[in-house]
Amino acid sequence: MKVIISPDSYKGTLSAIEVADAMQAGILDVNQSIETIILPVADGGEGTLESLVASTDGQYILQHVLDPLGREIEARYGVLGDNETCVIEMAQASGIMLLKDSEKNPELASTYGTGQLIKAALDKGFRKFIIGIGGSATNDAGIGMLNALGLQLKKEDGTLIADGVSALLDLASIDTSQLDSRLAEVKFIVACDVDNPLIGERGATTIFGPQKGVKEHQMAYFDSCLKQFADIVEQQFDIRLHDYKGAGAAGGMGGALIAFLNGSFHAGIDIVIDAVQLKKHLEGAGFVMTGEGKSDRQTLHGKAPLGVAKAAKLANAQTVLLSGAIDKNDKPELLEYFTVVESLVDENISVQQAMQEPYYFIRMKTKKMLENYIQNGCKFGAGDDVY
Repeated sequence: MKVIISPDSYKGTLSAIEVADAMQAGILDVNQSIETIILPVADGGEGTLESLVASTDGQYILQHVLDPLGREIEARYGVLGDNETCVIEMAQASGIMLLKDSEKNPELASTYGTGQLIKAALDKGFRKFIIGIGGSATNDAGIGMLNALGLQLKKEDGTLIADGVSALLDLASIDTSQLDSRLAEVKFIVACDVDNPLIGERGATTIFGPQKGVKEHQMAYFDSCLKQFADIVEQQFDIRLHDYKGAGAAGGMGGALIAFLNGSFHAGIDIVIDAVQLKKHLEGAGFVMTGEGKSDRQTLHGKAPLGVAKAAKLANAQTVLLSGAIDKNDKPELLEYFTVVESLVDENISVQQAMQEPYYFIRMKTKKMLENYIQNGCKFGAGDDVY
């Protein structure tokens, strides 16, 4: 018997790799001879780097960069097992997780450190990149990253604009003559699951600004700063970022990748599934196990477990969804995509218990699920529960 184990993280408790290890332990508790293949996944946000490196037997490279507020930190990027593909998770250098709530500063928060990671990888010879742009602390339209790569933003008199998002109001021209020439050789695949434009009521500032520290009374001002950038880009390069789908992702980082790095946008889970070769590994599998911290209707809108389930269906393999918690009202909809839908939290296990000992309960429920599967002739009935 062959079982594929492809969970996302249980955010706040276990990483995707730790969840997969617990599932594997439960399976081997039943029968040590069962073949298990661990391919932890993510949806392009936090955890994507770790999942891709682990699933492809890749490696990490450490690099000193500047955090969103210009402080030196040690960040890492990944190299996949093919030794050709570099994976950069924006949150490593420019993530909101790097700041305390009191430190959030959308005026000064910069993506410069992400640009440093890209430059370091270029120096190592990499020309194929996967960029995860979730979890940013920035609203700078990606200009920090572009500056690190040599782009020059200039005033009317030809001098460089100052640091900070407000300085974009002084932007008169964009000079690409010093932009790293190696970028022309690079293919950037961008993991992005949002289609927000750069500005406006669905733009970067309005939708994502508040979580990064933009106050209600500052919305129009920050939006006008990004509009000036978009105006100049359109004038010089005939690329309209104002309403370009995805340009508003990660505080406008999406727009910078579109306009200057020729970024190609794809759903995060699709990128991960391709990179870890899930479809290939699913051949001959009895079933696949996946899961996440909490599953509900949002799971059916591009989350990692749904991507796994769709791939499994194409391979005629059944899919077990084992998550930390599942909204009972959403279970019927989830069962349209997953063969089994089960949560750690039930009438016998409280939320507190599940949070305190997630590894143990994942292992125990996986064991029970597999025992039922074997007793039922190596198949699940539609909607079967573990208990």
